[in-house]
Amino acid sequence: MEPSPSTDSNVSAANPIIFCGAGPGDPDLITVKGQQALAAADLVVYAGSLVPEALLKWTRPGCRHLSSADLHLDEMVATMADAHTAGKKVVRLHTGDPSLYGAIFEQMAKLSERGIPYTVIPGVTAAFAAAAALGIEYTLPEISQTLILTRMAGRTPVPEAETLAALAAHQATMAIYLSISMIDEMARTLGDAYGTEAVCAIVYRASQPDQKILWTPIGRLAETVREAGIKRTALVVVGRVLDVSLETLEHHSKLYDRHFAHGYRDAEKRQ
Repeated sequence: MEPSPSTDSNVSAANPIIFCGAGPGDPDLITVKGQQALAAADLVVYAGSLVPEALLKWTRPGCRHLSSADLHLDEMVATMADAHTAGKKVVRLHTGDPSLYGAIFEQMAKLSERGIPYTVIPGVTAAFAAAAALGIEYTLPEISQTLILTRMAGRTPVPEAETLAALAAHQATMAIYLSISMIDEMARTLGDAYGTEAVCAIVYRASQPDQKILWTPIGRLAETVREAGIKRTALVVVGRVLDVSLETLEHHSKLYDRHFAHGYRDAEKRQ
């Protein structure tokens, strides 16, 4: 995203506040651009309840680190705005990718009201770290070509058309965020859509040193989560792609089919 319009000086416009994706937790999974932003920062405001402090190793000595866990929106924006006005380089460090459950749009709106420019550096979201840990592909030919990233309604409601039951009815691959506290309801809903014998996976703290992976039939999902003592920071993955192993893979992509021609390959030459 380009920096927002600003009435500030050219110096201000050249020094936007940076919303940066920290990645799923492993400090080495931040993007190169994100690492460079941290290395240049004077102030990093990070989501302290979610972003591991190990990410702060990329900052230089003298950089101020501030957890936003105890700050409300106006306090956080005011802190970033004051530092920006003083000519400091400010990074707002969000877990995963800031565009997904990051609540960045409301921060952007507040900064825009103040005429302060901003820009966004994307990050690796937990669903992709989970897929890597599970050794799966979310989109397999003739099995599933759709990935739904969603969450259940809690303190933050969801639109009626986007309830877990409505989305699960598609039987696409799903990665469910921020919903472990409602695991009983989740298990019932997924069981109705995919069947209680269908396999699902729980990935706790994907990519981090204490990462934990649990495979279970949906019928035992709630029981498995409770037995493992998992209460937060876990993703649930469900879908028919989990039923396919390296040994049972039948359908292949046309992309690498020796008889499939495209702009970079002449099929006739490969027959």
